[in-house]
Amino acid sequence: MIIGIGVDICSISRMKRAIRSEHFTKRVFHPRERDYAFSKAGPARHFAAAFAAREAFSKASGISMYALAFQGAWIERTHSGPVLLIKDDLRHLLPAEEWKAHLSLSHDGDFSVAMVVLEALP
Repeated sequence: MIIGIGVDICSISRMKRAIRSEHFTKRVFHPRERDYAFSKAGPARHFAAAFAAREAFSKASGISMYALAFQGAWIERTHSGPVLLIKDDLRHLLPAEEWKAHLSLSHDGDFSVAMVVLEALP
């Protein structure tokens, strides 16, 4: 059963300015997100997508963005695509005990977008 849907868009040029600060990247992004983004030719687009994914998950789950923003949620890259993970201590805030977040990321021009569909599992 679908229990939430969220979408968010993030400016890549704004993220490009923000990631000039090592303090910002270390505070906001999980080490695996930083490793992935900095391994790419245009890291800002990948950071923007990861940030948009947090916002979209916040909207889908009802968990405050403040709780998710500082490494409370992060994107893992797998062979089958990006997966959204959250810290164990935030799981009690979700509207279902067992759940799956379906995540879609995209980039075009100066924007990255993320969509999350949150599914309660039986």
